[in-house]
Amino acid sequence: MGRLFGTDGVRGRANADLTPELALAVAVAAAHTLAESDRSHPPLAVVGRDTRASGEMLEAAVVAGLASAGANVVRVGVLPTPAVAFLTAEAKADLGVMLSASHNPMPDNGIKLFAAGGHKLPDEIEMRIEAAVEANATTAWERPVGAGVGRVHDLLDGADHYVQHLVGTVPHRLDGIKVVVDCANGAAAEVAPVAYREAGAEVIAIHAEPDGLNINDECGSNHIEALRAAVVEHGAHLGIAHDGDADRCVAVTADGDEVDGDQVMAILALAMREAGTLTGDTLVATVMSNLGLRLAMSREGIRLVETKVGDRYVLEELRASGLALGGEQSGHIVMPAYATTGDGVLTGLHLMSRMAATGKSLADLAAVVTRLPQVLINVPVGDRTVGAAAPAVRAEVERAEAELGETGRVLLRPSGTEPLVRVMVEAGTEATARDIAERIAEQVRAASPA
Repeated sequence: MGRLFGTDGVRGRANADLTPELALAVAVAAAHTLAESDRSHPPLAVVGRDTRASGEMLEAAVVAGLASAGANVVRVGVLPTPAVAFLTAEAKADLGVMLSASHNPMPDNGIKLFAAGGHKLPDEIEMRIEAAVEANATTAWERPVGAGVGRVHDLLDGADHYVQHLVGTVPHRLDGIKVVVDCANGAAAEVAPVAYREAGAEVIAIHAEPDGLNINDECGSNHIEALRAAVVEHGAHLGIAHDGDADRCVAVTADGDEVDGDQVMAILALAMREAGTLTGDTLVATVMSNLGLRLAMSREGIRLVETKVGDRYVLEELRASGLALGGEQSGHIVMPAYATTGDGVLTGLHLMSRMAATGKSLADLAAVVTRLPQVLINVPVGDRTVGAAAPAVRAEVERAEAELGETGRVLLRPSGTEPLVRVMVEAGTEATARDIAERIAEQVRAASPA
């Protein structure tokens, strides 16, 4: 069996790669692996989904798998991924399941798993679940019968409980701030506008009418053109864009300029240091963060710790070192004092709270980071490992690094979920970065044609 889990759960085209049969098998394996067997009562699972039409089908399969393994299930319906993690912790459940492919287009879907406490799974637990899927496929597992079969219940007020939690974390109310929020026709559609309004902001919501098919369709954090236009049209102070499952937050200024996750992290890091809550004056970011963030944090006396790409690795470092803030350039921002995973709506609230507290515009706050031109090319390949490790590719990377010296950097990595090799180059000018990235991408294509 090939590796099931990528950077963020199991993901693929719904009903093709990610079938109901596979979803059921993963649910059974997760119940066996994560549920504590020595309890006097059945294990408990929380299950949520985003707005994709395929989520209804996969939810049915996951719930059936969990119940067939003897787990009681609480369905929370359409909610952001961080809300499912939050409710998993609040319910003291043994595991949480979120059906979402995050920012991916509608044909895709995915399964994200949370352990007790709402925490993402470490690699070794994912490997145990994969082994259980394979074992259950070849050897009949003992199924409970009668009263041993799990029961299924619906939680109707999960969204309200989650919003109350979010608003309760805001250090300064948002009165006087006008924001446009792009809900990506996803899980943020109901939650984000309500949370921002309850915290005091004037909210204009766009792409907040999900129909099961339009999630992330030219909208949300990966497509901010419409948000930019709406912010300028409405004279808003800023715009905020979430992705399909609302664990990301990117922003735009009043003039429509993008403020990415690196800049958001810098703004929050300075705010938290001022408040005395930035543990160890340390920020955690991934290797994909812009060199400009590193330079800004060094200038401000804030230590930057790097991890592999994926908010799960940021989370692991935050937990292991007892730190208070981390995230990714893509807009996954983690504040462990309030959430066990990246939370886009929480991030949006705290970003606007900083604006309200200082009276500064988002553009002024974001100016702490001067981003170096960064070019990212996603190269389709036949084999991700070959495409990234071929001798000709490595030689081109070494040539580029020698050419850039201390003025830029090169990052080459296989995607964790797609047949892609990601080529990222930072340099003093965009033209230089693009030229070098194209040279490397050409070698990757030649090494492993798609």
